[in-house]
Amino acid sequence: MIRTMLFAVLALAFASPMPVRADEDDVARAARWDDLRHAVFGDRVVQDGTEFIALEAPPRALDAALVPITVTVAPGSNVKAIYLMVDENPSPLAGTFHFGPAGDPSVIKTRIRVDRYTLVHAVAETEDGQLFAAERFVKAAGGCSAPSGKDAEAAAQRLGQMQMRMAANDRVQLLVSHPNNNGMQVDQVTHLTIPARFIQDIKVTRGDALVFDLEADISLSEDPAITFGVNPASARAPLAVEVHDSANAVFTRSFELFPNG
Repeated sequence: MIRTMLFAVLALAFASPMPVRADEDDVARAARWDDLRHAVFGDRVVQDGTEFIALEAPPRALDAALVPITVTVAPGSNVKAIYLMVDENPSPLAGTFHFGPAGDPSVIKTRIRVDRYTLVHAVAETEDGQLFAAERFVKAAGGCSAPSGKDAEAAAQRLGQMQMRMAANDRVQLLVSHPNNNGMQVDQVTHLTIPARFIQDIKVTRGDALVFDLEADISLSEDPAITFGVNPASARAPLAVEVHDSANAVFTRSFELFPNG
């Protein structure tokens, strides 16, 4: 309930009745980030994370509805959470990754929607409560209202299906089949607004230990793909995934995949 209220407050606070110009100056962008930062973290200090956290994003996205994002933090940083924010999106806080003892937060990859030219921020929170931020400017527009190119009936039949596979550098990639409709898309046949239905939470565990818990919102892309690491010291056990969406549906699956041995 608290998370839902926060997303609602952010959506109202940062919705703009007029389009933001592509040439919006740096001062205006900095002011918007200051407002967003205060809305999420209050009066806590968010430090420059140049030596601590790195954010990779395309300067000009090929597809505004599928913008790849990579967040990297320095090894041994004791990061307990990573916040991903798309400053100009209708709901700027795209998601928050909370890491547990079986998680390895050093590299996280996912895909987001981008509504207009914007700064994207990643903020790492350490176990002792410090905050470190990195930013990138992304030129993309229309990603939040872009309709799916897939057949709606086929997508509904695949709803909640998951795949998991090993990725580079002993990482794991999770793929979840879900349209992640955010209430802004229009059906190209009926011309009616497609009702919102999107993933709100993805939880991955290994045995009894948490790998990560992602609190997501409407800025996550269609068919989310998340690449993550697993603590090599965690107990050898299957990876269990639990996904909740805004229609109160729950999808679960266990994978006999053993990263890091």
